[in-house]
Amino acid sequence: MRKYIAFLRGINVGGKNKISMPELKNLFEQNGFDDVATYINSGNIIFTSDKKDEKKLKEECEVLIKSKFQLNIPVSIISVNDLIAALNHAPLWWGQDKDSKHNAIFVIPPTTVEEVIEDVGAIKPEYEKVDHYGRVIFWSAPIETFSRTRWSKIVGSSMYNSITIRNSNTVRKLLQLANR
Repeated sequence: MRKYIAFLRGINVGGKNKISMPELKNLFEQNGFDDVATYINSGNIIFTSDKKDEKKLKEECEVLIKSKFQLNIPVSIISVNDLIAALNHAPLWWGQDKDSKHNAIFVIPPTTVEEVIEDVGAIKPEYEKVDHYGRVIFWSAPIETFSRTRWSKIVGSSMYNSITIRNSNTVRKLLQLANR
């Protein structure tokens, strides 16, 4: 059995794509996933499965959500081991400065990290820092100048629907919960 985290994109934001976390947990449990837990309302699901193909897991999760909630919700799946590896290779500046925003960007296949980075373009080093490892992009920017960053503009880009973003505190808490 492998442990995974599923990141659902765009749920429970601004009153749209409402999904109850207890209902989501039950849905996963009733469909053969084990050790299911959710964390906060933004669509973070920890589970174990004997399946090793993350692409098939992603597709299965999306189909389950569509059938239960009638919503087309993109899902990014990462094994806990891959997330640990990414965090072990995270840049030293990520998650450190309390006056900055620190985000992890999870790319939703079939889009790749390289495609997202190319689409966003060169960073503005005076305002932001970006690095990546595996399928996780690490991005930090001072709160004071956040709106001047290149990566803050991803919201209006063609790639926005191909990513889901979590802050560093959420990512670390998910890893802590997954390792219980």
